[in-house]
Amino acid sequence: MTRLMVHRGLAVALATATALIGAAAMLAGAADAGYFRDALVRYVAARSGRQIQVKGPLHTHLFSRHPGFVAEQVTIRNPPWMPTGLTAEIGRVSLTFAWPWANHSFGIESLVMDTARLHLERDATGHANWQLSDPDKGGEAGLPLIRSLSMANARVELHDELRHLRFDGIVSAQDVRAAPGLPPFRIAGEGDLNGRPAAFDITADPLASASHDKPFAFAFDERSGDSHLTGRGFLLRSFDFNALDSRFDATGANLKDLYFLTGVTLVNTGRFHLSGKVSRRGKLSQFSELAVSSGQSDMQGNVSIDSSSGRPKLDADLRSLILRMSDLGARAAAGNPEPDPQSPLLLSNASLNPGTLRRGDAAVNFHARRVDIGHLPIHSVALVLTIKQGVMVAAPLSAEVSEGKLTARVKLDANSDNPAADVDLTLSNLQLGLLPYKHPEAPPLEGVLRARISVTGRGSSVHQIAATANGKVTAIIPHGSIRASLAELTGIDLRGLRLFLTKNPQQAAIRCGVARFQAQDGNLTAQTMIIDTDAMIIAGLGSVHLDSEALDLEIRGQPKGLRFLELHTPVLVRGTLAKPSFNIQPRHSALKLIDRGVAKDADCGSLIAAAET
Repeated sequence: MTRLMVHRGLAVALATATALIGAAAMLAGAADAGYFRDALVRYVAARSGRQIQVKGPLHTHLFSRHPGFVAEQVTIRNPPWMPTGLTAEIGRVSLTFAWPWANHSFGIESLVMDTARLHLERDATGHANWQLSDPDKGGEAGLPLIRSLSMANARVELHDELRHLRFDGIVSAQDVRAAPGLPPFRIAGEGDLNGRPAAFDITADPLASASHDKPFAFAFDERSGDSHLTGRGFLLRSFDFNALDSRFDATGANLKDLYFLTGVTLVNTGRFHLSGKVSRRGKLSQFSELAVSSGQSDMQGNVSIDSSSGRPKLDADLRSLILRMSDLGARAAAGNPEPDPQSPLLLSNASLNPGTLRRGDAAVNFHARRVDIGHLPIHSVALVLTIKQGVMVAAPLSAEVSEGKLTARVKLDANSDNPAADVDLTLSNLQLGLLPYKHPEAPPLEGVLRARISVTGRGSSVHQIAATANGKVTAIIPHGSIRASLAELTGIDLRGLRLFLTKNPQQAAIRCGVARFQAQDGNLTAQTMIIDTDAMIIAGLGSVHLDSEALDLEIRGQPKGLRFLELHTPVLVRGTLAKPSFNIQPRHSALKLIDRGVAKDADCGSLIAAAET
């Protein structure tokens, strides 16, 4: 009985298998003959998750040694996770595939596309119309292996919001199968990339040797204008673009121009060289061994970008031996790294893009042995910068300036196109004699300087924030010395003129110096301006208009002892912060043959205490 049941079951199985094979054979034959055309297209469309139309002939060869089909006038629409639109329009598609057997998985033996037009899109969240499955439902499906690909002169339009890339041009791809010594797979294209003409060339291992079980090597070469980007690396698994390692090297006239090749927004520079490594694992990209140089400036470090949350997060650890601000910005990009002597502005007008700060979050650690701002060197710079939900905070910020200590906290809220800034900067124990002077061997002013800037303002550049500043600016010299000729000339007397004309280096001791300014809508108004020396009291009043950087100050020196031939008139300080000028007002002056000099010592303790509150 048991044997009978086994035989009967086997017979049923064989009969069923025979029937299925027969049905498959008839179906294949019918399909080859042109029957079931619409049903076949609907089936492929349902499996791909998008609408597919074949307006021209469709020839299938399913029941053969090399199954496949040839279709003409094919259109493929966007998948459901993308806005309505077309992914591809292809004049003719020829596809040959391999059935899975033994240790071989399903794959595409040959894919040939003629007269193709591809409309490739990816939004800022990572959803793309070339993905095989909805990324919100378990991630991207892996691509099947393609053993041979030919696509001649395809028109490709790429709009990638995630990588900030736009391309419109012609792309060709080809892999020629042959005996040993297979030529590499090659993709070449040229067109408009991010608004500029560009060309690229990618070579890789032969597609015929590709396997999901081993890495797939590639190299690339991209050019746009004077920018040149090259590199080589490998996909960890063939056709899996979510895991790759690569080295790269870039050169050009301006680092910012790399945007036209990479979609990454960088700063303006002069000629540069950049190298490093990139490693991508899904939505995490890590850049290591970064090294960039431009002019006399350098920077090294590591950067990672994580977009898994849908909002990119940048983490960076950067360091520099020397960073010259004159190597950055529009003047450096124009080939003029030195400050423009004709420029009316001293405060930088280089702007941050508020939209960039709103686009993602960041945490940056930066250290520099030396930073040059104009002719002023700043040493041991350390900065922690964070960006979160459109708010940038630079704190703590510390540095050494002329053997003094600088600390600061800067906050910029860029959630509007006119960012709100809050700046608190403190300077302590700065040695005035060590500042860069025209004649450093005989500095006009020596001593210790303490200063504080506490202001709020609006704008996306240092100049814009200053032009709208509200708050306080104070400076204190608790002791020091000033060249006697300068002190005396503020009183316009015969002794000062003699010292000035003879270039006498004699110094006058400073008992104290205090300057207090109130900032309102970008105008700095002097509340206190006093330098008390052993021979003179120098007092000032007036204002500084930070929008135009125009100076409107008056300085008057009052002697503490007898003086001859003194011209009672203030010294007028005009011009700009970048180019101040000094003159007198003859119409409001009076010449005295003898001035008994009755000025008294200032109450330095009270002045300093008031300035520090």
